[in-house]
Amino acid sequence: MVVEESLNQHLDNAVKHYSSLFKLPSHKKIIFYSAIVCVVGGLLNSVGLYFSYTSLVKGIILGFSLLFVTLLSNYVLAFSVLRNDPIYNLRRTAALSFFSWILWFPFILMGSIAALFLGSIWSVRLYLIGFSAVLILRFIVLHATSSGDCKRLFAASVLLPFSCLIPLMFLWANVVDIQRIFLFSVYATILCLLSGYSFIILLNRVGEKIAGITSLQILKAFLLNWVVNINAPFETILERLGEERDIKVSVAKFDSYKSTKAVIVVPSVHPGPFKNVGSSLLPSLLKTALEQKLNCIACVPLGLLGHELDLTSQHQNQKIIEAITTSIFDFKASETEATPLVKVSKGLATACCQIFGKSAIVTFSLAPKTTEDFPQELALFVRDEAKKRGLQHCIVINAHNSIDGAVNQKEVLEALENVTVSCLKSAVYLKRKTFKVGVSTLIPKDFTLSNGMGQGGITALVVQVDNQKAAYIVIDGNNMISGLREKILSALYSLGITEGEIFTTDTHSVNALTLNARGYHPIGEAMDHKTLIDYIEAAVNSAMANLEHVKVGYKDIIIPKVKVIGHEPLEKLCTLPDKAIQRAKRILIPLFGFTFILLMGFLIFI
Repeated sequence: MVVEESLNQHLDNAVKHYSSLFKLPSHKKIIFYSAIVCVVGGLLNSVGLYFSYTSLVKGIILGFSLLFVTLLSNYVLAFSVLRNDPIYNLRRTAALSFFSWILWFPFILMGSIAALFLGSIWSVRLYLIGFSAVLILRFIVLHATSSGDCKRLFAASVLLPFSCLIPLMFLWANVVDIQRIFLFSVYATILCLLSGYSFIILLNRVGEKIAGITSLQILKAFLLNWVVNINAPFETILERLGEERDIKVSVAKFDSYKSTKAVIVVPSVHPGPFKNVGSSLLPSLLKTALEQKLNCIACVPLGLLGHELDLTSQHQNQKIIEAITTSIFDFKASETEATPLVKVSKGLATACCQIFGKSAIVTFSLAPKTTEDFPQELALFVRDEAKKRGLQHCIVINAHNSIDGAVNQKEVLEALENVTVSCLKSAVYLKRKTFKVGVSTLIPKDFTLSNGMGQGGITALVVQVDNQKAAYIVIDGNNMISGLREKILSALYSLGITEGEIFTTDTHSVNALTLNARGYHPIGEAMDHKTLIDYIEAAVNSAMANLEHVKVGYKDIIIPKVKVIGHEPLEKLCTLPDKAIQRAKRILIPLFGFTFILLMGFLIFI
């Protein structure tokens, strides 16, 4: 569990680094901020050269000229040079220009101040140093994020800086030799591109060393997915890094006298890593496929496993789905008796166990403490304990239903093992009787992926044994805020539900959609609780309304040679951003400091 916790921390850190790339203001605000910087920059340039009242007028004219040139270059880039680039629409192109001006502005300000003491020529020199810094910035950013070819990227890098030199030429005409400015701009372009390219090469080596793939290739693939939902480039990388595993899928099928009524499917696959990449959508995809195939209601709660068992691509998703939907007909539901659901809480842990025939469904929760991924070793322990008590099958489910800081992993594992033994002991001694099952599913219209609700919605499965009505509520989301589980269970008790548990699927289709600290909203964080509980109550009432006697059958399906990311490759991908940032910090000052010295050496002669 310590390993799982470390991996989750690495993944969270990676998400935070990547999400910081997208905190951009609206296009209107970008234009407004750019106008302020350009006008103030124009005034500083003019005042630095000619300290007089007329210089203020010239400065304002210069500022608006720079703004016009900036806006024009943005349109040219967005609709011509980078027209087919999926990342660079007009807003992001304008944002790059605005950040270019933010970098340029300190040099303009220093030049204006230096001109007062050292002569007006220093206003020009420091402006040109800023010009060079902007060239480097744009070259690096565009090569790191754009999918364009070298010619287009070169044009996009130099268009704004060179365009902004044009209005300045009229202001500088009486101060410097314009021919020398031209020569410097050519010299600076060559030097800055070499410097920027060196920076990129050094960063790429981090990725090559860690994952065998350049850092920028991984970054571009991530951006294409995060920004425009194109998942193929990133999945190609995952397929290359991934490893083959035989995947076990546990299935419980409830059949009425007419047809299959409900299916619980727990694949040994983690629904991640994020958004629409890999198996992030698997719970809802599998639910939909089974419901269409069997004309029933299906739910896909989370097993006991971690991100190392994320699938690498949509192709692997389909392999899982096809294998399950084909094998679902290979076994019959024949068991007619079940025990009531038993719930045992000891210390941190809560376990539920319900036995159907010679098989059991065992679930775990640490609520109201954080209930995150549990290791596969715990599932093996549970199955061994079940076999000792004469049970043939055991579906083990992680409720994944509370998030509230960190927990002591060693204490958690001990508590889970202890509560498992107690829960199984209690359940196996109960008398088994005929039972009824009712099931319902609904898709809340009020909640979307950005609220934390996956496309699988809410599924309620109610099992009645004698006078006990036990509810299994499966919500397609990534965890749940602490305390909400208890609210939901309390509401269900008022409906006549005797016992129950709340589950989330841990779908990562909701991840990487928001820019908060987690990169997603757990169930209840961005939802009205009353509305959510109303939906759950509606699902439970509908399930109770269609209760009927059923038979149950179990099957463990083994799907060979399925490609998963694997622990080591995933850890490499998650640690790469930190390593790349560390490398960037180490080389930033030496590399660009040397470039600055070479540029100043030339500027002395202007």
